[in-house]
Amino acid sequence: MIEIVDTSRCTGCNICVRACPTNVFDAVPEGVPEIARQQDCQTCFMCELYCPEDALFVAPETAQNLDLAVDAALMGSYRRAVGWGRDRRSTASDDASFELLSRAH
Repeated sequence: MIEIVDTSRCTGCNICVRACPTNVFDAVPEGVPEIARQQDCQTCFMCELYCPEDALFVAPETAQNLDLAVDAALMGSYRRAVGWGRDRRSTASDDASFELLSRAH
């Protein structure tokens, strides 16, 4: 579930607003997007993937009582893990699931 929009990193580009398939965010004129419908988040990570500033944190599981002073290393961690972004290596070549498909055929 989307947990944090880091206001110190966010540039207000609203890419997350457009990327979210369930309309969780509201754009704020001249400001940082607002998490308006957190309960509608499907934890698809699309907002975090598309955020060019790594300003979002999506928790794989609902984070009860999450400390909002989250470690900076968590911000954009999913995007980093899959290799999206400037100067990052794609991890697609590490995925061997295609071998299962070839064995099934």
